[in-house]
Amino acid sequence: MQEVIIPNEVISDKIYFIRNQKVMLDRDLALLYGVETRAINQQVKRNINRFPENFMFQLDEKEYEILTSQIVTSSWGGSRRLPYAFTEHGILQLANVLKSDRATQMSIKIIEVFVSLRDYLLTNLNLRLELEAIKKKLVNHDKNIELVFSYLDELMDKQQVNKEQTKIGYKR
Repeated sequence: MQEVIIPNEVISDKIYFIRNQKVMLDRDLALLYGVETRAINQQVKRNINRFPENFMFQLDEKEYEILTSQIVTSSWGGSRRLPYAFTEHGILQLANVLKSDRATQMSIKIIEVFVSLRDYLLTNLNLRLELEAIKKKLVNHDKNIELVFSYLDELMDKQQVNKEQTKIGYKR
């Protein structure tokens, strides 16, 4: 079994965020698996019970239009049907129904990219949460400092009012 070498960036560039899920399109998977898109779709139809909606769904017209407008250098050409989008679980299931060594290798690599992407997003989320906590602390510190200065101003005003004025003039 010869190992297929495809950089992670190539795979991650083919991961899209659609319907609040990270997915890959059937034609991108076909390219990575070394098969025709038609072969993927045939296997999915033959094994449709293995692909529930949370594993795979077909894009609607609006989603497809938005996606193609985001991919300026699209080489897709004309399409007779809307593409299927596969979630992480659907990609793994797809490799099982395709039953080729390359599909198995690529699905493992794709899953690794999904995991590293998830780790990256979690790390960034944690950093963002920490920054928000620091911002809240700084805002509270600013408010406390302003409060301290206002109390000091009031205290100084009271001291000036309470000071007895020394009389100027001749002593008797």
